[in-house]
Amino acid sequence: MLRITELTLPLHHPDEALPAAICKRLRIGPRDLIRHVVARRGHDARDKANIQLVYSVDVNVKDETAVLARFRKDRNVQRTPDPRYHLVAKAPASGTSKRPVVIGAGPCGLFAGLILAQMGFRPIILDRGKVVRERTNDTWGLWRRGVLNPESNAQFGEGGAGTFSDGKLYSRIKDPCNRDRKVLTEFVKAGAPAEILTEAHPHIGTFRLVTMVESMRRTIEELGGEYRFSSRVDGIDIAIDSRGDRRVRGVHLSTGAYLEADHVVLAIGHSARDTFAMLHAAGVHVEAKPFSIGVRIEHPQSWIDRSRFGVDAGNPILGAAEYHISHHCSNNRTVYSFCMCPGGTVVAATSEEGRVATNGMSQYSRNERNANSGLVVAIDPARDFPGDPLAGIELQRHWESLAYVAGGSSYKAPAQRLEDFLAGRPSQTLGSVIPSYKPGVHMTDLAQCLPDYAVVAMREALPVFGRQIPGYDHPDVLMTGVETRTSSPIRFTRGDNFQSLNTLGLFPAGEGAGYAGGILSAAVDGIKIAEAVAMSLRDA
Repeated sequence: MLRITELTLPLHHPDEALPAAICKRLRIGPRDLIRHVVARRGHDARDKANIQLVYSVDVNVKDETAVLARFRKDRNVQRTPDPRYHLVAKAPASGTSKRPVVIGAGPCGLFAGLILAQMGFRPIILDRGKVVRERTNDTWGLWRRGVLNPESNAQFGEGGAGTFSDGKLYSRIKDPCNRDRKVLTEFVKAGAPAEILTEAHPHIGTFRLVTMVESMRRTIEELGGEYRFSSRVDGIDIAIDSRGDRRVRGVHLSTGAYLEADHVVLAIGHSARDTFAMLHAAGVHVEAKPFSIGVRIEHPQSWIDRSRFGVDAGNPILGAAEYHISHHCSNNRTVYSFCMCPGGTVVAATSEEGRVATNGMSQYSRNERNANSGLVVAIDPARDFPGDPLAGIELQRHWESLAYVAGGSSYKAPAQRLEDFLAGRPSQTLGSVIPSYKPGVHMTDLAQCLPDYAVVAMREALPVFGRQIPGYDHPDVLMTGVETRTSSPIRFTRGDNFQSLNTLGLFPAGEGAGYAGGILSAAVDGIKIAEAVAMSLRDA
């Protein structure tokens, strides 16, 4: 089978145009084309008056050898790659003396647990939060009633922070071992739409993620894995081995239980601040890393669709339009869009009492009124929070606490019309853009809860973005604060063996450890870590 890439056709092409384009591209007759299957489909809307669909297609032809010889120097006509993922090890029939422990049941921990289970290692998966449906009820408790459960919310619980997001499943990962394809394949097995295997920018949405996470938990349990919810790790037992190396011996749980373990996967997500502090106090190597701070910005989705797709706005093949923008400012700060959620809502994402943090979420349909995105400013440790490796956490807490006060000290979020933000005056009323944030917004001055350098940079960037996307800087556009959890503010640095630099048996992984950003990259990192754990167990 051959794969043709970068095959373009007009948006409104008839079905028969695709096989005709294949034959033309390969310089073969229609009778020489036996079969074709779309492997990937995206779109190119740089010219919104002439939007193109961009295909990767797998084809069977009568004389494959001749076609390959004809296109031997053409990188867009090659043999179809093998998309399968292969497990790297298998647990010994006698088992292992101690079962591997995975801390965290988000995308990273989920796939670390799944791969370990598929290899026969029977992992124990711990999570401080609740099973996904109970967690969903608690999360809606904050959104509907302003009642926060610090252990069960948009950050903590089965499925991790990605459960309440747009469910984006794309990244710039090019994994030669097909770990990214493995993630998508397992998601489809668990109930995701098959289209995620072929769409260039696949996403799932929150409601589908809930049922998928439940299905994957059942699979892991059927393979001998074990889950323990409401089990926060409050301590880590580290001993010095015979060679003088620090080595994990077990973990202490909030339930009072102690688990012996010499292979522990640290997949705790980017908001487990108390666990970060506990590990730092235990001497585990940790470094500060860059992240970003800003707001959520909302526009009517119809504005974004028209600006990106012109007269083809609303075409079901294109779906809801997205955007990715950035601007380097005169104060040497970069402002950029982050985690853009077409047809979605802004959600309360705090996990600590007396603080407000925002995020964005979409369902699979992406058919809500507004588009939203993070509008954030990049910050780094050397410049903005030097010294202690946990200083970034305190910076996040500082601005989240001010946002709580600016919102009325009730988990409402502070918000401001764009026109007022640019003018430096508090907003008194809403304009034409209706906020989607629950439990509600309080109109105010966002400069109260953002660093001065971020305010200056965003005020410079917004008119620039308005020239790139008509309507982006409309006076009534709504800005809601604060967006602080773009990524983890720390990194638990690991070596080539995927273990902590100074604590053997501890495998930092995923977004919380500073090695991923988003569902797909976190899941892929979970697979990598599971492989490293399996090889270590096999060789022990």
